[in-house]
Amino acid sequence: MSKVKTWLRAFRLRTLPLSLSSIILGGALAYADQPFSWKTFWLAFATTLFLQILSNLANDYGDYSHGLDNEERAGPPRSVQLGEITPREMKGGIILFIFLSLISGIWLIFSATGNVISLEGIIFLVLGLLAIGAAVKYTIGKHPYGYYGLGDLFVYLFFGLTGVLGTYYLNTHYLRADLLLPASALGFLSTGVLNLNNMRDMDSDRKNGKMTLAVLLGPSLSRFYHLALLSLAILFSLIYILLNYHSPWQFIFLIILPPLIENTRAVFAAKSLTILDPLLKKLAMTSLLYAIAFGLGMLI
Repeated sequence: MSKVKTWLRAFRLRTLPLSLSSIILGGALAYADQPFSWKTFWLAFATTLFLQILSNLANDYGDYSHGLDNEERAGPPRSVQLGEITPREMKGGIILFIFLSLISGIWLIFSATGNVISLEGIIFLVLGLLAIGAAVKYTIGKHPYGYYGLGDLFVYLFFGLTGVLGTYYLNTHYLRADLLLPASALGFLSTGVLNLNNMRDMDSDRKNGKMTLAVLLGPSLSRFYHLALLSLAILFSLIYILLNYHSPWQFIFLIILPPLIENTRAVFAAKSLTILDPLLKKLAMTSLLYAIAFGLGMLI
């Protein structure tokens, strides 16, 4: 039982709502426009869950192998760092979730398109392989992209555009240009979570050569970058609603405004960046609330 708890901690369950938000939002938008398939929705849900856990395990192993998980790290200690899971065991976990992501992803593509070898199927298979590669290469390998300031871009692309638009398309089999607005909004919120993480670890990352965007921007500009991300999420959402207005219920997503304001206030007021850790979970949950509220607004 203790080993199960250890692996559950390594899965970093508090990050899962963030990745699932894109499936919820994309599914709600598809349900509003029709057609919609619950089978496709749940398969996308499972695939994203496996990919997020894969990313977390790879991050645990990658940062440890590069020497970043040490006593200087501001965030909570990780499983390999603590010796609860050996590097070899973690490699096995990574391989297992690569396999689960592949199986679930191929099942999703076949269920949604009817043929993995079709043009649609091949495109989504490539996207799935890229998602697996992105999850692993964030911190693993000789040149992990997360160490060169590219993590924010990939989070925006996969947690925002790919997750929302991919889920929408696999249900409806068409896309609209204006869907980029809510997809980008969620991508900005997701990137905000990563920015908080990178701001918290800024000092230790800089010392160990992990040049995240937060390290490159520095403490002051990182705070304004955070403000810009959260502000753009609200702005893009409002523009989409104005373009597709049908009910005042569409503005229900603005219930996230108070927690976003409080999040931004706390970031600017923080005397030490190490105290930002509790804000990560709060912003991740706010992103989930956004996906649910925005989706409901489109359905009512």
